[in-house]
Amino acid sequence: MTSQYLPHTKIPTLVFPTSTQASRHVALMIESLIRQNNSASRPTVLGLATGSTPVGLYRELIRLHKDAGLDFSRVVTFNLDEYHPMAPDDAHSYRLWMQETLFKHINIKPENIHIPDGMTPTHDIEEYCARYEQQIRRAGGIDLQILGIGRSGHIGFNEPGSTRHSRTRAITLDPVTRRDAAADFFGEENVPHQALTMGVGTIMEARKVVILAFGEHKAPIVRRAVEEDMTEVVTASFLQKHNDTTFILDDAAAGHLTPIRMPWVMGSVNWTPNLIRRAVIWLSLQVKKGLLQLSDDDFREHELYELLREYGPAHTLGRRVFDEMMGTICTHPAGDNGPKTALVFSPHPDDDVISMGGTIIRLVEQGHKVYIAYMTSGNIAVFDHDAWRFTDYACAFNDLFGINPEKSSKVKRRVREFLSTKKPGESDSKDLLDIKQLIRATEARAGALAAGVPPEQLIFMDLRFYRTGTIAKAPIHPDDIEDIVRLFKSLEPDQIYVAGELSDPHGTHRTCAMAIYDAVRRARAEHQKFEVWLYRGAWEEWEPHEIERAVPLSPSDLERKKNAVFRHQSQKDKAMFPGGSDKREFWQRAEDRNHHTAQIYDDLGLPEFYALEGFVQWQE
Repeated sequence: MTSQYLPHTKIPTLVFPTSTQASRHVALMIESLIRQNNSASRPTVLGLATGSTPVGLYRELIRLHKDAGLDFSRVVTFNLDEYHPMAPDDAHSYRLWMQETLFKHINIKPENIHIPDGMTPTHDIEEYCARYEQQIRRAGGIDLQILGIGRSGHIGFNEPGSTRHSRTRAITLDPVTRRDAAADFFGEENVPHQALTMGVGTIMEARKVVILAFGEHKAPIVRRAVEEDMTEVVTASFLQKHNDTTFILDDAAAGHLTPIRMPWVMGSVNWTPNLIRRAVIWLSLQVKKGLLQLSDDDFREHELYELLREYGPAHTLGRRVFDEMMGTICTHPAGDNGPKTALVFSPHPDDDVISMGGTIIRLVEQGHKVYIAYMTSGNIAVFDHDAWRFTDYACAFNDLFGINPEKSSKVKRRVREFLSTKKPGESDSKDLLDIKQLIRATEARAGALAAGVPPEQLIFMDLRFYRTGTIAKAPIHPDDIEDIVRLFKSLEPDQIYVAGELSDPHGTHRTCAMAIYDAVRRARAEHQKFEVWLYRGAWEEWEPHEIERAVPLSPSDLERKKNAVFRHQSQKDKAMFPGGSDKREFWQRAEDRNHHTAQIYDDLGLPEFYALEGFVQWQE
């Protein structure tokens, strides 16, 4: 397990290649603490967090309990927060979430579990919160507090403006926090406006604090918390004053930190080819000069004298990176020595055309056979009104042509009855999920056909981990990986394309990618060979120094790509889960991103293109 402590951060920061490795490390810390206290007949008091970030940690703790006999009978837990009002049996309750995600899988005693009561009457909240603080003190204080960090910099629900000495209390949620929670509640309008939370002062009294952050979308706020001055605007920054706090990050969440992004400003570095490329591109964009226009003074004035001394002069470095970037431009993504087979994996039914629709069009036009594997149904991302409209249409269609109208009317009646009584945020019925799955599948076929891929070359995998009917997903199933392996054997692709988007706020892209990587390892162990190329999703593009293949798109290519995206009508105008605060439609994000990548190439002094789609080759 390769990890590194980053120098010169205001909070000790440990970075792991993946969130899985980071979660395993923290689980081992907790295991060691519990075993040590158990041997001395002492309780272990843990402060726990909810949300997507600690899921991997809790799964690893469950594994340690089941496979290594880790005993939780002496463990006492205090959760950070709970929405208010929130019934304990509500599907969105943190109490229910903790029970399903961790507690029912380990031997913790129910009386040792403490979670703020989301149904506390408003007039009793102050007294209730004081009792919660008293319970923590009576337990001996928190030995180890687990935290996540919100995009607004909050820890617990201590929103911007919370003071360093704040205690457990009711708080009004920040709009950013409510937007980020909107997916879990099937719409921002369903997210409670208030919550109960431990205060910053309460958290600061824990003997040890571990704060987890995974994914590129957390990188900007992580940098503010660990590199900038302490401020009430970023409550996580108060941990700079804690005696024993560690930030645990994956590579993606650490991406904006100075030791990662610009290590040369921290002192001497090992100038690897990749770091040289990153530094020279950064300098070119910083001084607004093309790569071939950089001067020795540019390097000296921007703390790159060491690079200039070892690998210069400037024109040599500029030419080196210019040639490397020129080598990324690829008009024949599958080569030009005969037809090839390409397999595109699309986590949701629209990621293929949104993210690499232009490249799919190019592959088809150049005579290659393109298969698209849709890994999940995407059925939770369809609005109820769209599902009802399609149900109404299907029943009218059956009535018109006399196709079993009695059966279709029964389905229509069940769907109508369910929708008429459906509560905000309630999970869909099986009928509704099936209808929404059908909507996404027909849209996928239409979108693929617009890009030139016929229906017989589409595979709808419907992987098991996604079939929960809610935002929260199960772990990847071994049979999911086996399905991917069988697909490799069946199609014998020459190259595959995988969504490398780690900022996907719902985790589906990340889970799908991990499953594919496992399957690729198995295929390669059996001597099956193919290239693996990573594309980005709707939220991010590769950094210019990362791009290893850039496929140029003409105006007509981009127009065809947009038309393919338009075929996903249930996601147009307003997607159910647009992703953070970005209100642009998916086709707008794709168009803007492809234009932006081309603009960066132009700024570097490379040939001018209308639009570019970027890819990185996966190496184990």
